[in-house]
Amino acid sequence: MLVLSVWQNFYVIVGSCAGALIGLQFVVLSLVSNRPEVRMDPQTGAAFSTPTIIHFSSVLTLAAILCAPWATIEGPALVWGALGLAGVCYSAIAIRRMRRQTAYQLQFEDWLFYVLLPVASYGALLVSAVVATSRVYEALFAVAAAVLLLLVIGIHNAWDAVTYHLFLKKPD
Repeated sequence: MLVLSVWQNFYVIVGSCAGALIGLQFVVLSLVSNRPEVRMDPQTGAAFSTPTIIHFSSVLTLAAILCAPWATIEGPALVWGALGLAGVCYSAIAIRRMRRQTAYQLQFEDWLFYVLLPVASYGALLVSAVVATSRVYEALFAVAAAVLLLLVIGIHNAWDAVTYHLFLKKPD
């Protein structure tokens, strides 16, 4: 499908970035967990680290989906719409986890980067899938915007976690 082929380079770049950042996130979490003076709360990890991996994985998945040689837009739109719906549902789980954890007092920035922006990104995927057959170019730009936003959210959240552990978390 010609309309998707013009996006090939974009998705190769963002997909490669997401894959590399997933690997780096695992390295950082491994290094932090080996610090003897820091105790990790599993609830806090599930609330803050897991969503970052989910967002990077979503970017990687979308890049793979949109680089595949589809014959029509309906197939990839169905898949990215399902991913958008799953992301909105997962955001509800992330909200519950964030509210249950007790190791960290939530700030506005946390709600912005762990709830509002991810819901907007996944919602854009869902809406763009619905309109993809009638407004294909606009839908593909919406998917690209959602992918970039998820990548930026993941980068912010990974950096936030690293700086928390390096600069703010004091040994017990």
